[in-house]
Amino acid sequence: MKKNRSFLKWAGGKYPLVDEIREHLPRGDRLIEPFVGAGSVFLNTDYDEYILADINSDLINLYEIVKECAEQVVKDSRELFNDENNQEAVYYELRKEFNQSRDRYRRALLFLYLNRHCYNGLCRYNLSGEFNVPFGRYKRPYFPEAEIYFFAEKAKRATFFCENYEQTMMKASSGAVVYCDPPYAPLSATANFTAYHTNNFNLKDQQHLALLARSVAGNLGVPVLISNHATELTREWYKEAKLVVVRGRRTISRNVTGRTKVDELLALYRPR
Repeated sequence: MKKNRSFLKWAGGKYPLVDEIREHLPRGDRLIEPFVGAGSVFLNTDYDEYILADINSDLINLYEIVKECAEQVVKDSRELFNDENNQEAVYYELRKEFNQSRDRYRRALLFLYLNRHCYNGLCRYNLSGEFNVPFGRYKRPYFPEAEIYFFAEKAKRATFFCENYEQTMMKASSGAVVYCDPPYAPLSATANFTAYHTNNFNLKDQQHLALLARSVAGNLGVPVLISNHATELTREWYKEAKLVVVRGRRTISRNVTGRTKVDELLALYRPR
């Protein structure tokens, strides 16, 4: 099966692991993703329906607008992808405009521009909720026209929500399958990045997600698959699930030599 790429760059995106994730995702009528991120699993599976959620309101806003008017998004956002806008000073001007904008459509276009021009596809906000990723210095950022159209077509089967993972998981019912790709647990004490969004996903959240997955599988009869780093902590959190180790690639190290393959864990909670 041909793999389809997201139209967003996304640190920690699941495109490299799509084959392994597909292999371990149970069948069902509806896939629920509480941490949709770049949507690689959504784009590379074939369920009748999708419930796709994320705590990042900018991400969900962009997805909803692409679903509503992909052709207009392509036309208008293409104008941001030129040599004039691929300069550090202009990038910071547009980043400032994005942080000040309250216009839903303009904010979506700028979010796409920032995503493709910022450092390494990071999505990070400061404590004031402002996007603060630096300029990426790419020779010619790729404009993902084909990927936007593919996403829009697939999104006809999807409903998007901006909400906490717990709210999304509570939408599970018979026939559903849940896939969780939370912000990964740190490999070491110094490996943590600053907040993906204005609320941190801490170790208590990691543990709570594991308990919630067990509850959804046990009480609602809905299978839950979680991906995370393979560490002593994650193995302990997911000890009641079926564990499979796969090899992933770290892509957010500042040092290119640090972008090595590390063990990742797939934890499957099956209904009792």
